[in-house]
Amino acid sequence: MATEKSGDKLLSEILARDKRYQRDAYAFVTEALTYTVQKAGRAGHISGRELCEGLREYALKAFGRLARTVLATWGVRRSQDIGEIVFNLVEAGLLRKTEEDRREDFRDVFDFEEAFDRGYEIHLTAEEPDDDSPPA
Repeated sequence: MATEKSGDKLLSEILARDKRYQRDAYAFVTEALTYTVQKAGRAGHISGRELCEGLREYALKAFGRLARTVLATWGVRRSQDIGEIVFNLVEAGLLRKTEEDRREDFRDVFDFEEAFDRGYEIHLTAEEPDDDSPPA
């Protein structure tokens, strides 16, 4: 009787075969994929570029100014890394692709330093001090 491998077992095999990326990178890419599909408001396929842009937005929301640092600790330092993770998941049968999808779709989508450091804005709102607050 044949048994199908669980997603966790398949991911462990990917991690044993390709040591460039941490387990958390795979989890984050799949979360970003879900986020991007939901944001697009359509079911089904999104492009490599769309996923990269969605991951950038999702990472900034999740980690703020630390986004690039967090991703780097997982081995994700450029948009091509996102594509490598996606295609590792595809090859393991955990994601599907279309005939048109290529690793090259993820090449140079954006510069990580520009996208995560210079592209991040902090929005502060001034609060009125309470009457009981000590002076600043």
